[in-house]
Amino acid sequence: MSITTSARRSPAWAVLRTEFRLFAREPGSLFWILLFPTLLLAILAAVPPFREPDPGLGGQRVLDLYVPVSVLLAMLMAAVMAMPPVLAGYRERGILRRLRTTPVHPGSLLLAQVGLHAAAVLVSAALVLAVGVMLLGVPAPGHWPGYLVALVSALAAAFAVGALITAVAGNTRVGQTVGSIVFFPMMFTAGVWFPVQGMPGLLRDVVVATPMGAASEALNDALVGSFPDLADLAVTWGWTAVLVVASVRLFRWG
Repeated sequence: MSITTSARRSPAWAVLRTEFRLFAREPGSLFWILLFPTLLLAILAAVPPFREPDPGLGGQRVLDLYVPVSVLLAMLMAAVMAMPPVLAGYRERGILRRLRTTPVHPGSLLLAQVGLHAAAVLVSAALVLAVGVMLLGVPAPGHWPGYLVALVSALAAAFAVGALITAVAGNTRVGQTVGSIVFFPMMFTAGVWFPVQGMPGLLRDVVVATPMGAASEALNDALVGSFPDLADLAVTWGWTAVLVVASVRLFRWG
């Protein structure tokens, strides 16, 4: 039996394939994760002042700043709004508990959900960059290794938040409610309503101490050509570590 055939017959592969089919049947989630961030960038490009350099933003354009913001928005849509209700629903229906008595460990289902939502975010990020650079005149990241480091750091932080929401949500409704409560403040700290780089002193200091605020700074640093500030990366990974530990301690299968 070939390695490929064996993998396809493994329980983990079966779970991933099933979850992919279910995920593909969620047009709402796919729209908000894959398409909406790029549409937001295109809408902003239609506003003439946003296409002009702003001295208050260090000479950058508002449109340029919304490239990392759009990427972070895709992460929040996937990790905070889309994934927790799905996993909370599995817990509510007893699926996670029943899987513990089968050869398919419920951890495989959790990993499949994280992997699928994270993959959707990466596709969305690529689409944002492609449309921004090729159609809207946004400069490509000036420091690609730094951009990838910042992207992975932001992705880890976002899904750590989603993991904590999943851990405390006993059912789908709670998952949706808690996700919504967390989502809007995180949108603000990501710079969706006002770019982090344009925030005044004390407010900016507070925002960059949050995972999405620091991630926005890190992504923008790489966009303009420098490696992300180590302090911003430390903030994102520090939050990630704390949230993952809390998620593991609070998580219940049933």
